[in-house]
Amino acid sequence: MKVALVNPPWRFENSIYFGCRAPHLPLELGYARALLTDAGHDVLMLDGHLCDQSAEELAHEIAAFGPDMTVVTTAPSYLFWRCTQPELWVPREFLLALGGRGGTTVAVGPHGSATPRAVLRKLGVDIVVLGECEEVIVDLASGRPLDDIPSIAYRSGDDVAINGRPHAAQFVDFKPLRWPSEWIVRHHHHHHRFEREPDGPGAEVEASRGCPYACTFCAKMDFRDRYRRRDLDLLLEEIDGLIAQGVTYFYFIDEIFLPNAELLAALAERKVAFGIQTRIDLWKPELIDALGNAGCVSIEAGVESLSAEGRDVLAKRCRLSTDEFAERLIYARRTVPFVQANLI
Repeated sequence: MKVALVNPPWRFENSIYFGCRAPHLPLELGYARALLTDAGHDVLMLDGHLCDQSAEELAHEIAAFGPDMTVVTTAPSYLFWRCTQPELWVPREFLLALGGRGGTTVAVGPHGSATPRAVLRKLGVDIVVLGECEEVIVDLASGRPLDDIPSIAYRSGDDVAINGRPHAAQFVDFKPLRWPSEWIVRHHHHHHRFEREPDGPGAEVEASRGCPYACTFCAKMDFRDRYRRRDLDLLLEEIDGLIAQGVTYFYFIDEIFLPNAELLAALAERKVAFGIQTRIDLWKPELIDALGNAGCVSIEAGVESLSAEGRDVLAKRCRLSTDEFAERLIYARRTVPFVQANLI
């Protein structure tokens, strides 16, 4: 099957979206391309945001490719599935430009994972994927009957069929991603980096997926819920490939970057800078030192509330007092140039 994977040209004028508006690598599409290629499918992957292509230009290129199925994401990247823009007009604009020339149309992203009926109606696509999309896209490309494929929603007569719950991918053995060199050259952005201007291309990578905690404010239960850690050799092979392409900064999109001494030692050997999101209460001082020595220059630390009572209400399962939290953050600032405590 011929499959087109599309990240549309994101714009956010008049949006309440508060996330980063710079282009980021569409990891979910990269993983899907690798799995589809291994399964023998012919894949075209386009990123209108990173490559500055309009909806019309994307549609023209896809029509020339002649796909049997076109997949469009409803969020700029996996990084923003947990804090995405609420509106769907950008993917809708792309689908209108495509005008039926893309074969079966499939929407992936957080919107359809949480509200599949609304996304089917608003986008007019044939299928919506619930949850992590890579393996489900391969199932769809296999030609199996839709009622035999879990974690999708689709129209069935006058009704909407929803098959099961949001999908959680295997992930741990996903192959190292490879990106076109022209994409890497265009990726000037160093996400959440503040201590200096970019000195080369940036890239997003993923060491783990999901989170072992169940804080009451988090939307992860609709997607990227179960915690999984990627095979270290595969992750390092991907990082080494990106370094060879000139990347000087990595941002780990992990919901929670947990202490991993083996990974930190490997990053220290590679002498690259990187940023993370984590819970500082899970890092002992010696591991914070290892984090800084490995090249970490940016930490977003989820504190959520300044009081122990507030953290308890949010089910943070935190054992540190507020004073101990402050001490741990101050300690991290000794070796990491930028440390941010996030509050709700």
